[in-house]
Amino acid sequence: MTARLTGRTALVTGAATGIGRAIADRFVAEGARVAYADRDADGARAAVSAAGPDALAVTMDIGDEASVEDGYAAVVSAGWQLDVVVANAGVQLFGHDAPIADLELATWRRTIDVNLTGTFLTVKHGVKALRAGGAGGSVILTGSPTALNGEGADFTAYSSSKAGMHGLARAVAAAYAPDGIRVNVVVPGYTETSLVSAISDDPEARAAIVGRIPLGRAGTPADVEGAMVFLASEDGAFATGAEFRVDGGMTTL
Repeated sequence: MTARLTGRTALVTGAATGIGRAIADRFVAEGARVAYADRDADGARAAVSAAGPDALAVTMDIGDEASVEDGYAAVVSAGWQLDVVVANAGVQLFGHDAPIADLELATWRRTIDVNLTGTFLTVKHGVKALRAGGAGGSVILTGSPTALNGEGADFTAYSSSKAGMHGLARAVAAAYAPDGIRVNVVVPGYTETSLVSAISDDPEARAAIVGRIPLGRAGTPADVEGAMVFLASEDGAFATGAEFRVDGGMTTL
């Protein structure tokens, strides 16, 4: 069977670890060339070393527009024309995010700066890169159930940032459909990566959240890969402005 992404070129942010690394590795396995973009330059290089010759390490801090521009420029300098952009990088400030009456402005600003403004910058320059190719393409955002149901009283900044991302995706999908650029959101549920170690390392907190997942287990980065491949490939050619929930049923409750 032919790999589903053969001939495609993708950039994935937050690709040094976690969900981003899993997506980037799966894209390579499916035949794509992949730019592993991350603010952790050493981590990106290590991931690329393991992925092989169809991978490129790109240093990119999504909260800094100059860094984002430089990252995309590095892809162009390598002679690559992008077909797919995955805006996956983000932060979740456990222990600092809080109910709104207790939320520090610095925590709010840091969360919005990375998750929402960083996604805005990634998508802004990603759309420019896709339009330069003239053949459309796919933009995929990593969303969150917190954008849909306000999951958890202590996630005020995070929930707000992710809700903004979901709205951004719909607006960009509508604006750039005439250019053949599709924009969608994949919504992982509680997925155990280093980002959520504050929960996964606390047996009581972990049991509480897993207990609210109808399929009865935590998600893994591998659970998210298939939806990403679908949206990056021709199989998802008629999907845009949509949310694809890969959350074990969390948002059905």
